[in-house]
Amino acid sequence: MENRRSDNKSDNVEKPGEYPYTRGINADPGVWTMGQYGGFGTPAETNERFKMLLEQGLTGFSVALDLPTQLGLDSDDPLAVGEVGRVGVAIDSFADIEILMDGIPLEKISQVRTTANSIGYIWAAMFIALAEQRGVDPNKFGMFIQNDVLKEYIARGTQIFPAEAGLKLSVDVIEHIATKIPKWVSLAMSGYHIRESGSDAVQEVAFTFANAREYLDSAIARGVSVDQIAATLFTFLSSNIEFLPEIAKFRAARRTWARLMREKYQPEHASSEKLRIFAFTAGSSLTAQQSMNNVVRTSVEMLAAALGGIQTMHVSAFDEALGVPTEEAAMLALRTQQVIAFETKVLEIADPLAGSYELERLTDELADQMWEMLEDIERRGGALACINNGWFATELSDKAYEFAMSIESGERKLVGVNTFQSDSAPYKAFEINPKSEASQIAALTELRASRNNLLVEETLTALHEATKAGENVVPFCVEAVKAYATVGEIVNELRKVYGKWQPTRTF
Repeated sequence: MENRRSDNKSDNVEKPGEYPYTRGINADPGVWTMGQYGGFGTPAETNERFKMLLEQGLTGFSVALDLPTQLGLDSDDPLAVGEVGRVGVAIDSFADIEILMDGIPLEKISQVRTTANSIGYIWAAMFIALAEQRGVDPNKFGMFIQNDVLKEYIARGTQIFPAEAGLKLSVDVIEHIATKIPKWVSLAMSGYHIRESGSDAVQEVAFTFANAREYLDSAIARGVSVDQIAATLFTFLSSNIEFLPEIAKFRAARRTWARLMREKYQPEHASSEKLRIFAFTAGSSLTAQQSMNNVVRTSVEMLAAALGGIQTMHVSAFDEALGVPTEEAAMLALRTQQVIAFETKVLEIADPLAGSYELERLTDELADQMWEMLEDIERRGGALACINNGWFATELSDKAYEFAMSIESGERKLVGVNTFQSDSAPYKAFEINPKSEASQIAALTELRASRNNLLVEETLTALHEATKAGENVVPFCVEAVKAYATVGEIVNELRKVYGKWQPTRTF
């Protein structure tokens, strides 16, 4: 019988920690950073939840922002009615950050992550201001700013400005952090939301790396070296329910990134070729029906990520298909990480499934397909062109339709949804305090009355002039934030210069 493994491109002398890092970026796996995504209502309510999780062993956390904040709207904006504090915490100004982080020592946190993409420059400014206020060197704590605005235009929809302006603002953050706060993560290249929008694993990684090229090329054009940027980057990927293909995806993504960096950018330092991965169990795999089944799903997804060699992790709570997680569900999600990390012994060796014929075959296949798709996107003019002409959106909508039809037809089985259904009572979802929105608006009104409004106007004018001149906006945002200018006020100054996003295609 033919020995098929001998033909396997991955079955060679490569070891964990060696180029192209298929088997991991380090020789020893190490425990990943355990972060949980959370936030709701007011900053004070979210502060209590974060403190509870930190006491239970959390080593980093992700701040979920409500939709108005992500869209650069203040809580009292007419467009924010009914959405304040619903899917995340409302952040209107630096005063809210002071409350959110009250009693949480910055230097003891390995990561503070956030969904700030279209407002990444404001989020960076707020934590720079907080570090200054507390007298803490910002390089002494971990800040992980998602800051990937390009994927918003194709997958998530919280973009504010035209894509060129959005890219410019994200690169402002990358440039400022690379040159001033090199310990921070200035960009989390986000495939997760692309996958959640319907992509397959190849599109998830290829679209993400195509976006990354836009950021890298723009930053390098400003005189920032690739090594100043790449060594600090993370990619943010889904860990989905298909066990072996997902492990292979993480391995193939590392190989593809290493090849991209070496062949296209020629970095001087090996660390620039190492892809650090933040994995997040797939929200789209959760079901509202028989929601306790999600505990099994997320455990399988967490194990796939662990075996895939990730560096930081979030496990979705079993009730997230219903709304903001309850405290019980959030705790169980954290315990899922801890059980897998400390009881299963999966961390005793890096890439323990290496050599499996099927895993190596899948890794090779996915890596080849990812590279081919990256090359195709490049031929189409790059990510920005594919955003503006609607190609990304069309590809995702087609793939999402195929996925939905596979469930509808029963080809893809979802336990409790299209098979093994039952009439079990639904789990009681977490309820947002109905008074939170009014409370947040009242606090914002009080802030506007008590702050130095002359200083606010001065800092906003300086920001406006800097934006018109094409300068990096981050230092000017820091001054506006310190004066307690609001998120909406800062965004409005930029909108006067950039205008607003207008879709190029309608479905």
